[in-house]
Amino acid sequence: MNQLEQDHALLLETVREGGALALSYFHDGVKHWTKGPDDPVSEADHAVDDLLRDKLCNAQPTYGWLSEETDDDPARLECSSVWVVDPIDGTRAFIEQREEFTVCAALVRDGRPVAGAVYNPATEEFYEAILGGGARLNGKPIKVTAKSDFEGSRLLTGRYMFQQSAVKDKPRDITLHMVNSIAYRMCLVADGRYDACISLSGKCDWDIAAAELILAEAGGVNSNSHGEAFRYNQSDTLHKSVIGAGPALHAHILTFLETIKRPPGSKW
Repeated sequence: MNQLEQDHALLLETVREGGALALSYFHDGVKHWTKGPDDPVSEADHAVDDLLRDKLCNAQPTYGWLSEETDDDPARLECSSVWVVDPIDGTRAFIEQREEFTVCAALVRDGRPVAGAVYNPATEEFYEAILGGGARLNGKPIKVTAKSDFEGSRLLTGRYMFQQSAVKDKPRDITLHMVNSIAYRMCLVADGRYDACISLSGKCDWDIAAAELILAEAGGVNSNSHGEAFRYNQSDTLHKSVIGAGPALHAHILTFLETIKRPPGSKW
């Protein structure tokens, strides 16, 4: 195996272990607290973070590290290869014992993800991808849908953007759903169960890096609401919004968003 293939194999093994550890906390209740307003964290977040960091960084000590639950070390900005991790994406669902959380990890090189894994151990769904190698769910190839507009579409998003659109622009016959983990939402689009993921709130590198690669390798397109591509391992890790879908529907969504009245102070 070349180096990327070795790193990919290490990533998959480590995320599986992290998922098993997270699941050991899930059913019995978990100690939790808040880091800030509407920002919960649990003892499981920290335990999984420790496991992922120890295994990945010990195996590749020259790689940088960026995680939601680790104090940021600016030294990562000098590294071309960086592990980008969210030990539990969807902590609120995890605390409430809803099966909508994931363990996420990506290897980012020169600002772009080249290997990624997103694991929901409660549902036994393991998504993964390597750059140029396609995307898989539990070892089987996955692909986005060919949907080109909103009619009859299944969307993972809130109702805001349709409430703000003009009557003539409101689509008919759509299904709207939401799950807590943004990475899980993106992966559900990657495997064709939903047609698009639309989030008009800010997300960080660790929320989306792994899932972005999976969705892209499944044939999808990812950007913010202005059509701009994501760059990772920058000094500012926040992205203003996330749009993920098949190519035709992604373009349709961006056009639709131009018709919406944005709320005061909105950054998307």
